[in-house]
Amino acid sequence: MSFTGFPAAALDFYDDLEMDNTKTFWTEHKHVYEESVRAPMAALLAELEEEFGTAKLFRPYRDVRFAKDKTPYKTHQGAFIDVAPSTGWYVQVSAPGVRVAAGFYEASSERLARVRTAIDDDRRGKQLEKLLARLTKAGWTVGGDKLKTRPRGYDPEHPRIDLLRHKSLTVGKSYGFEPVIHTADLADRIRSDWRATKPLITWLTDNT
Repeated sequence: MSFTGFPAAALDFYDDLEMDNTKTFWTEHKHVYEESVRAPMAALLAELEEEFGTAKLFRPYRDVRFAKDKTPYKTHQGAFIDVAPSTGWYVQVSAPGVRVAAGFYEASSERLARVRTAIDDDRRGKQLEKLLARLTKAGWTVGGDKLKTRPRGYDPEHPRIDLLRHKSLTVGKSYGFEPVIHTADLADRIRSDWRATKPLITWLTDNT
């Protein structure tokens, strides 16, 4: 199947699921998920695969074994293309619409130490700052989990202390309810978005 956009039924499905996150609702509406969410997402990823690689389409079921929230289903459909451990491109559809992102989502203590060493380095750290500034100017939002205080061993007055506090580092952009999400043109928009983040992905893979 070729990608023609996400139908309104995909957003409506997640809107309803947020109100009734039960097995009964899921069973009665699973065909909507398969036809309006999973199939278009798979088609979108197939169009992007040649340039960016094979994506992992996440399961719709939540792991509730150790969670206080026992609702069984995720209220979004996400997919991830990894180019390094927990590093790569992401796309999701949910009730608020479509969102894209790029970056690294978690890191071992060794990888995180290497990232911080690179951020601390004057040349590489400034390079990352410039990459993020360029993306922010283009409409991306910098995100990721951060320490509340400085990481051990770093000066609280370090010129890049805010970046050093990151435990993960991502940039994201939301299309929300823009009409383009319901059209085939969305694939080209996402392709362009992910291309814009390639320098960031390269910096992260080179420095972890």
